[in-house]
Amino acid sequence: MKIKFLIITIFTVSLLSAQNIDLDSLKNSNKDIRVGLVLSGGGAKGLAHIGVIKKIEEAGIRIDEIGGTSMGAIIGGLYAAGYTTHQLDSVFRQMNFKKLIQDDFPRESKTYFEKKQSVRYAIRLNFEDFKPTIPSGISKGQNIYNLLAQLTAHIQNENFDELPIPFYCIVTNVETGKAEILTEGRLAEAMAASGSIPTLFRPVNIEDKLYIDGGVLNNYPVEEMKKRDVDFIIGVDVQDSLMTRENLKSGLDIFTQVNNFRTINAMEPKLALTDLYIKPNISDYTIMSFDKGSEIIKQGEISGDSAMLELNKIAALQKPQKTKDELKIVDSLVIKSVRIDGDSKYPRSYIVGKLNVEQNIKIPYQQLNNGLNNLASTDNFNKIHYSLDKDDDGYILSLMDYENKVDTYLRFGAHYDQLYKTSALVNFTRKSLFLKNDHTSIDFIIGENLRYDFSYFIDKGRYWSIGFNSKYNRFSDDVDFQFIVDNTQIPIADVNEVRLLFKDFTNQLFVETRLFSNMRFGMGAEYKHLSATTNTIIIDQNENNEVTEVDNSILTSPYGYFKYDSLDDVYFPSKGFLFEGKMNIYLPFFDDYSEFSILKGRVSKAFKISQSLNAFLSSEVGFTIGNEDLASMNFYLGGYGNQTINNFQHFLGYDFFTISGNSYIKGDIRLDYNFMQSHHILAYANFANLDDDLFSDGEWFTEPSFSGYALGYGLETFLGPIHLVGSYSPEVKKAEWYISIGYWF
Repeated sequence: MKIKFLIITIFTVSLLSAQNIDLDSLKNSNKDIRVGLVLSGGGAKGLAHIGVIKKIEEAGIRIDEIGGTSMGAIIGGLYAAGYTTHQLDSVFRQMNFKKLIQDDFPRESKTYFEKKQSVRYAIRLNFEDFKPTIPSGISKGQNIYNLLAQLTAHIQNENFDELPIPFYCIVTNVETGKAEILTEGRLAEAMAASGSIPTLFRPVNIEDKLYIDGGVLNNYPVEEMKKRDVDFIIGVDVQDSLMTRENLKSGLDIFTQVNNFRTINAMEPKLALTDLYIKPNISDYTIMSFDKGSEIIKQGEISGDSAMLELNKIAALQKPQKTKDELKIVDSLVIKSVRIDGDSKYPRSYIVGKLNVEQNIKIPYQQLNNGLNNLASTDNFNKIHYSLDKDDDGYILSLMDYENKVDTYLRFGAHYDQLYKTSALVNFTRKSLFLKNDHTSIDFIIGENLRYDFSYFIDKGRYWSIGFNSKYNRFSDDVDFQFIVDNTQIPIADVNEVRLLFKDFTNQLFVETRLFSNMRFGMGAEYKHLSATTNTIIIDQNENNEVTEVDNSILTSPYGYFKYDSLDDVYFPSKGFLFEGKMNIYLPFFDDYSEFSILKGRVSKAFKISQSLNAFLSSEVGFTIGNEDLASMNFYLGGYGNQTINNFQHFLGYDFFTISGNSYIKGDIRLDYNFMQSHHILAYANFANLDDDLFSDGEWFTEPSFSGYALGYGLETFLGPIHLVGSYSPEVKKAEWYISIGYWF
C-alpha cells in the first residue's frame, strides 16, 4: 500500500508541475483563456461531478465547453443547460433512483386491468408472434427520460453549441459498434442515450439509430474537447480503478475487473491531453450506490478542495464570471395541441385518450408526466419520447412513440390461504387479437379449487371502452350448522358443523370510461349462477341424492359502478384515497324471485404518521332493497387473506362465514410500521354491525355488535405479500390465526 501511495503521489506531483508550466505560458499570453470540462461516466459515482463543479464555481472559473459520457453527460448536460450546482445537488438528492431505474410507474397511472395484473403475477414470459423474446434491458428508462425532458423543457433549440454552455456527449451505436458524438437534437434524448447502461436500460432510438452508453467505447471524451476552441482542459474521472486480489471475491468482481482493463489502459494517452486531472476518492462505492448520493457528492467536493490552488490560478486567467441565476424548473404549462410521430399503429384516439391531458388551459407539469406514465404502463410501447415546441403562450406536444412488438404473455403466480388453500395461476394474455387496442386475458387457477377468469377489453383510454368478463369461482369451508338453519329451509339436525361448497359462475358485459386519471365509471349487464351444496347432511335418502342443495339461483341484473383509487399500493399503502360504489338491480329473467337491489360502497384513506409508520382507515357499507331472501347474496363477514368475491368480506377475529345478514356497516383501522425495507409490523382493529334490514330499524347507530383486534407481520416478496396474523374477538373469546402467501387471486 505504501508503494502504491508513493507512485500516486509522484504521478500527481509530476502532473501538477506540468500544469504549472501550461498556466505560466497562458498567463504570459494575457488572453482570456477558454476552459473545457470533461466528465467521465461512472453510474452513481458520477454524482461526484456535482461536488467538483461546486468547487470550480467557488474558484470563479468560467466553463466554456462541456463534454461528457454516461452520468458525466447527464450532469454536464444539465449544467450546460443553465442549472446551478445547488440545483443539481437538490434535484439528485431528492431522486428515488430505485423507482427511476425500475420504471416503477405510479399505481394511479394504470387502468383497472393493469392495476389488477400488477399485483397478480410473479413471473412473466414475453412472446412476439409466438416466439419467446428477452427484453433488451431490464428498464425502459421511461421515468429517467421524463425527468430529463422536464428539466430541459426550457431548451427550444436543438444545437447543443447554442446552449448557455456549449455541450457534446458520447454514445455507442449498437449496430455499427462505433462511438458517436452528439452535438444536436433533443438534449433529453442525448443524455438518456449516453447513460443507457447495457442490459440495465434498453437502447435509445434516435432518428432510427440505436444507442447505448457511450462509456462502452469512450468513457472519458477528452480527445473531442481537444479539438474544440479551448485553452485549458479540466477532467474529472470517476471510473473504477483495478481491484486488489483481496477484493476480487466473486465472479461479478472478476467480470468487472476484466471490463475495466480497457478503460484503464485507454486512460494513459487521455491523461496526456488533460491539463488538470481530478479523481475523487470513491473506491468504496459502485455504479449502483445511488443511496449514498450525499456521500459521493461530498467526496467530489473534497477532491475539488484538494485542487483549489490550481483552480484559483485558472480563474485568475479569466475575466470575472457573471453570477449564474437559478433556472426555474418548468412546473406548469399550456399544451395547445398534440402531434404524434413514430411507427405506432395504435389509433390517435387511443393514444390521446390514454394521455388524458387537458389542452389550452394551464396544467401542472405533473399532469403531463402522469399522462406519459398512463401510456407507458400499458406496455404497448417500448418508450415514449416527446418534445415541447413553443407556440405563443403555450407548447405543441410532439410525441414519438416506439411500439412494443411483444404481443403475447405467459404469466405465473402462486398463493396460499385458509379458504382457497394452495393455488397455482397460469395466465395467457394476447394484445391486439382483433383490434389494435384490445386486450385478451385468461387465468387458469389450479389447486384444491379449480377456477378461471377470462376478460376481453377494448381500451379507448378516457373514451368509452367496452369489456366482457367471464369467471368461475369455487371454494368450500366448514360452517356452523346454525348458519345453514338461519339462511335456508333445511330442518334442524344434530350437527355442529357442515362442509359447504360454494360455486359462482358470472358473466358481465360492460362499458366504462376514465373520468380522471384515478377515476372510472361504468355500467353493464350481469348473469350469475350461484350454488351452495353440502354432503354432510342428506335430507332425502330415498332419492339417492349425494348432496343437499342449500342454494341454486340464476340472477340477472343491470349494474353501475364508480371507483376513485389513488392508493399507492394495494397491500401496504402509505398514501392515497379510495372510494368505490356499486349497485345491482336483480330482475327475474331466468329464475323465480321478486325484484331486489343490492348497494355497497367503501371509502378508505392511507396516510403517513411518520417516516416509517403508516395508517389506513376504511369504512364500508352494504344493504339490500327488497324482500327477496337469497342466502348466497347475503353479506358475510369473517376470515382474512383471500381474494373476496360477491358479498364476502374480511373481518378479523372471526372465522370465514361466521356472521351474515342482508345489510352491514363496517370500519377498519390499520397501523403499518415499516421497520425495515419490505418488512412490516401490522396492528388491526375492525368493528361492524350486521343484521337483516339493519338500516330500517336504526340499529346501525348503536354500539358495534362485532369487533376484532389483531397483530401481524407482513413481508413483500417477488411472489407477493406474506401475511401472518393472529386475532382475537371479545365476543367470541377465541383466537383466530390467518396465513396468506403470495398475491391474492
